[in-house]
Amino acid sequence: MGTVFVIVSNLFTIIPAQVTRIAIDYIIQSTEFYGIVKPFNSSHLLYDQIIHSLFILGIILIALALLRGIFMYFMRQTLIVMSRLIEYDLKNELYHHYQSLPLSFYRRNNTGDLMARISEDVSRVRMYLGPAIMYSLNLSVTFIMVISSMFSVSTRLSIFVLLPLPLLSISIYYVNNLINKRSEEIQKSLSSLSTFVQEAFSGIRVLKAFVREDDFGRKFEIESERYRTKSLRLTFVDALFNPLILALIGLSTIITVYVGGIEVIKGNITPGIIAEFIIYVNLLTWPVTSLGWVTSIIQRAAASQKRINEFLKHKTTIVSEKSIVAPLKGDIEFRNVSFVYPDSGIKALSNINFKIKAGETIAVVGSTGSGKSTLANLLTRMYDPTAGEVVVDAINIKDFNVSSFRGQIGFVPQDVFLFSETIRNNIAFGAGAVSEQDIIQAAKDSDLYNTIKNFPEGFDTKLGERGITLSGGQKQRLSIARAIVRDPKILILDDCLSAVDTKTENSILNNLKEIMMDRTSVIISHRASSVKLADRIIVLEDGRIIEQGTHEELMDLKGSYKELYERQLLAEEA
Repeated sequence: MGTVFVIVSNLFTIIPAQVTRIAIDYIIQSTEFYGIVKPFNSSHLLYDQIIHSLFILGIILIALALLRGIFMYFMRQTLIVMSRLIEYDLKNELYHHYQSLPLSFYRRNNTGDLMARISEDVSRVRMYLGPAIMYSLNLSVTFIMVISSMFSVSTRLSIFVLLPLPLLSISIYYVNNLINKRSEEIQKSLSSLSTFVQEAFSGIRVLKAFVREDDFGRKFEIESERYRTKSLRLTFVDALFNPLILALIGLSTIITVYVGGIEVIKGNITPGIIAEFIIYVNLLTWPVTSLGWVTSIIQRAAASQKRINEFLKHKTTIVSEKSIVAPLKGDIEFRNVSFVYPDSGIKALSNINFKIKAGETIAVVGSTGSGKSTLANLLTRMYDPTAGEVVVDAINIKDFNVSSFRGQIGFVPQDVFLFSETIRNNIAFGAGAVSEQDIIQAAKDSDLYNTIKNFPEGFDTKLGERGITLSGGQKQRLSIARAIVRDPKILILDDCLSAVDTKTENSILNNLKEIMMDRTSVIISHRASSVKLADRIIVLEDGRIIEQGTHEELMDLKGSYKELYERQLLAEEA
């Protein structure tokens, strides 16, 4: 339909040029004839006839202009709107695809690159699907119609008029490439400048604490100077664009008038044809001008689509093999589990074996880098084991429907992430339909209720970016509230009390004691004091289980756990 509208709108662009030729020739001929009959009494009748005819021709030109405008509107409504709809679909496809990819993908790719592909690259592809296709069709149709009309009127004049157009096209292509190249440099410079500013403002506390304001100010001036220099270089090339086009169009117009004038003197053409050809020259100007621009859009779109396809080709390995949807009881078993991080090749776990009964609470302790958080990632199926299997309720977790399985797990990660939303919405995040009473109770259980009450807006307090409004301990407690409000069958606390003091920790643990009673709980910590609620303790070192048992049993072993416990006890007493 878009192609049809392009053809029709161009048809109503060509016809006015021919009507203009007819009008001018009619005026010249009528004026000459009127000069002859003017002395006679009937001359006023001829005059009225000329005015009437010109009025009709004027109405026709206005009608043709309106029809052209209507069909150009339809042309843009089909082609440009189509490209916007495809852009919408592509962005949604990319976003949903991003969400399906495993954590290993995000460890390999930075956020800025993900953002660039879903925004800038998709927009460049849209520019090809919309404007580039539209102007390419318009260019082809206009060329065919205009040139065929020109040669049908005067072959000699057509050849002379078209001589500067190849030069115009090549010049515009060259200048356009320069503009695009320098635009790319500006985009990179702007990206670098934005990243610098974002880091400076995000780390403003550290910047002020180390008195580095002047130093960062100088660095900002350097980045700004680079951006300014590149912008001026682009402005210089950009300033050549319009004069170049006007000069070459002017050259075509001069040739049209000069050669056309000679042809009129010889009697080969009429003066109206010169006017018609001047209109044709102007009609060809934009299509020829757009040639370099369209070529550039196509090249950039091809590069962007290639970048988009790179990510679309990534397939998630975290898929359900049998898509079992069933309520969890909470029996967990790790059978000969080993894991190597795919992006770094680091071996995090080696031949791990243990069982957790439904409703039992176990603690996993160990030094930094011992593999504690990796256990949590495997249990929530953020990764699949390199060897062995993780079994829940006698079913391999690979057989569970991923969303259903994760929906029954409450997970408090080591690195807390809060959204720029209200405290209420952050607690209710992921819980679906949850009552106000449940939100309040979750806040009380995480020892956060009194803190929230002291805020002027209470639960409606809006948190800053990444929860910057709250302290580290408050963020951890809110994350705990978010996990327990969904009433999970399995609760995983990954070193979530590291930022709170001992008194607050004891208060939270006492509240969690009742919550953990009827659910399987895994407490991961490097602090021995956090594991006092556990029925059993697992000690990890370099990805291996070196000790396992109750607190009393491990103390009697006089091994790594006892050493860790006594060292931390002395530190707390000090």
